[in-house]
Amino acid sequence: MSVSTVSADQSVCVPLPVLGRDVTVPLVTGGEVTYAALDYAASAPALQRVWDDVAAYAPYYGSVHRGAGYLSQLSTDLFENARKTVAEFLDCRAEDQVVFTRSTTDSLNLLARALPADCQVFVFETEHHASLLPWRDARVTCLDAPRTPERAVATLERALAGRDPHGPALVCVTGASNVTGELWPVRELAAAAHAHGARIVLDAAQLAPHHPVSVRDLDVDWVAFSGHKLYAPFGSGVLAGRADWLREAEPYLAGGGASRTVARRADGSVDVSWHESAARHEAGSPNVIGAYAVASACTALTEAGFDDLVARERYLIRKVRAGLAEVPEVRVLSLFGDDAPRVGVISFVVAGWNSSHFAAALSAEYGIGVRDGLFCAHPLVRTLLGGDPQSQGECGAPEAAPGEKSLNAIRVSFGAGTPDEHVDRFVAAVRELVRDGAKWTYRTEDGRCVPAV
Repeated sequence: MSVSTVSADQSVCVPLPVLGRDVTVPLVTGGEVTYAALDYAASAPALQRVWDDVAAYAPYYGSVHRGAGYLSQLSTDLFENARKTVAEFLDCRAEDQVVFTRSTTDSLNLLARALPADCQVFVFETEHHASLLPWRDARVTCLDAPRTPERAVATLERALAGRDPHGPALVCVTGASNVTGELWPVRELAAAAHAHGARIVLDAAQLAPHHPVSVRDLDVDWVAFSGHKLYAPFGSGVLAGRADWLREAEPYLAGGGASRTVARRADGSVDVSWHESAARHEAGSPNVIGAYAVASACTALTEAGFDDLVARERYLIRKVRAGLAEVPEVRVLSLFGDDAPRVGVISFVVAGWNSSHFAAALSAEYGIGVRDGLFCAHPLVRTLLGGDPQSQGECGAPEAAPGEKSLNAIRVSFGAGTPDEHVDRFVAAVRELVRDGAKWTYRTEDGRCVPAV
């Protein structure tokens, strides 16, 4: 299919305003160009709406929960209302808790600390390291990468059928792959988990910015996501879901805010009673601006309408995939096949190119920012590229010099703020680089491919 033949309803083809949309960057070949940010899967640019909301609040900044002054009271209301906004965005159950964290990684590590004793955890090798690695104190079963959604469910069911039915168990699964962009059968996996007496946590870091996430509809026990992928600034995340394991666990951090009462004993030790609310795992002065920014992003996406956002993103996905399909040297990575539903995350390799070299040329010669490497999903990328999923490698670091074989890939990712021009420029740049080669000479420096001076 030619890129020019890809059509869409133009009424949904309007990107949301984001910061940095007019930033220009220098090209190694001379001149400047508007930067094409196509690394949304790593960090999406903040929505202008979110930044404006944060800026409007900044003069009223105050510490929360323990201040009697007006600004402290205002900030407390803002913080707790942000919790309610996130709960509504996720369609949480009435009894669920929303805990503010630093990121998806932080959220899943918090949940790992709250697991009951002797809990068994089931996780696919396809997971991002944020959801693959936190379970070190549990009995972990790592499941092979499935090649269809149906196999994913069947693989999980077989694994759960062999577990101790009386002990606690948790399934951790992604909603959308940060490597292939493919959507996982979350509802079906949740049903399988619950049928075998297990609970399930959804890593929605790549799903929540692109599709609506309903805790009730998907029937998951917890959901985790990051603000910086949801068009909010860095430093905020969410863990939302069932309260019981969180309420029964020792606080993730010990300190003020998590403690309800503290009293000194005669022997010099200290007695502490902890809050049973979300505050139990939010010790210290919280990131009020971060929480407010996440809530603002939730509101902005909801008001923009996910139907339109999804339709526009599908249009961009078709443009990129159609353009890459016209370059025989390009191989797009996939678990579930070309027809699998996906978000705007596409990874690929180019025959004859080291992935770091190709990404460096896109940046230096075209002003296009993509990602190369293993994307903090080493086992999955190695499986997709035919390497050993057990072998080790640095996250994002190339393993070969320009022109040599590499087990790394290139990832292009986009979303609600991406204009058509950015994806058009990307497709044209891929075609030109493959046809004509790089215009500049590159070398390896500190594990990265960079233009030679």
